[in-house]
Amino acid sequence: MSRSTAPAPFTAEDYRARMARAAEAAADAGLAGILVAPGPDLVYLTGYQPTAITERLTALVVAAGREPVLVVPTLEAPDAEKAPGAPALTLRDWTDGTDPYDVTAPLLDTRGRFGVSDNAWAMHLLGLQKKLPSTSYVSLTEALPMLRAVKDAHELERIAAAGAAADEAYREILTVRFAGRRETEVAADLAAALTRFGHSQVDFTVVGSGPNGANPHHEAGERVIERGDMVVLDFGGLKHGYGSDTTRTVHVGEPTAEERRVHDVVREAQQAGFEAVRPGVACQEVDRAARKVITDAGYGAYFIHRTGHGIGVTTHEPPYMIEGEERPIVPGMCFSIEPGVYLPGRFGVRIEDIVTADEDGSGRRFNNTPREMAIVE
Repeated sequence: MSRSTAPAPFTAEDYRARMARAAEAAADAGLAGILVAPGPDLVYLTGYQPTAITERLTALVVAAGREPVLVVPTLEAPDAEKAPGAPALTLRDWTDGTDPYDVTAPLLDTRGRFGVSDNAWAMHLLGLQKKLPSTSYVSLTEALPMLRAVKDAHELERIAAAGAAADEAYREILTVRFAGRRETEVAADLAAALTRFGHSQVDFTVVGSGPNGANPHHEAGERVIERGDMVVLDFGGLKHGYGSDTTRTVHVGEPTAEERRVHDVVREAQQAGFEAVRPGVACQEVDRAARKVITDAGYGAYFIHRTGHGIGVTTHEPPYMIEGEERPIVPGMCFSIEPGVYLPGRFGVRIEDIVTADEDGSGRRFNNTPREMAIVE
């Protein structure tokens, strides 16, 4: 797919299949069904995203053996009817001045246990519990963490396009001046490049220079970048509805021998994590492989976060590449591999690619810019 060619839109049948899989997964998990509020899960399952999320109840009810039902406020029903997944569900609306739980409660098993999307409003969950006191609820992240984890070919196409766009943004940022400019200025350049290369949403542009780079989640600030600084660049967002997320660490002018060594260690750790990616391998093995390189080099105490996270319709989602995650990697899972070393008060280094596991038993990167240290001016 070229940069200018948009992928074919998802169809009602795509959304019908997703909701059917969700219903089956819920039943397998011992749930009576799932309740989905506006947010990433609703977009994934129906293609519907309200123009504004308000206190009015909107909820998708999915349960095995039943047609999915989307409950919406009457004033938002025309927009919901236009959602690409609308032909695959029943729409029920409620008007201001009536009780939305009178519409929703009959759709639920009165003694059922339901998975609820994490961003559901407490007032709505409590309202349903009041109406149906024998029901119980569990977060979807806990009950069905892999709901969106395995991507089909059309989703992989979108993630590949997002990754390629992020790569183009990185190549462009290497041509701008760093020394003498504030972190916020470079961050603005990154955001503009992501947009120019097709991102509809920029989620983050981390620019951590010098000692700020030792904070993994440093937001670009007013510090003026100096010659001799290591600079962590972590950026991404959504293109065609799917996420990008990549990190490269550059140096302003010539680095010291120690800075080169730390960068080489992180690069080797990132490669080791990538080489551990195979279908059937536990997610924690990716973390172990990357962490071992850093620990063996004497920097283990300075690698202070997990090695990776899933990505899809959001830039952070399950699965997580972390010790204790024994869930196996499945072809179509997409996740980051981003080891780092953070020396407090001095500098940090992180290198990140989004990867997937292919059916042929190997890993595939969606970011393909050089991982060697780039020297910028």
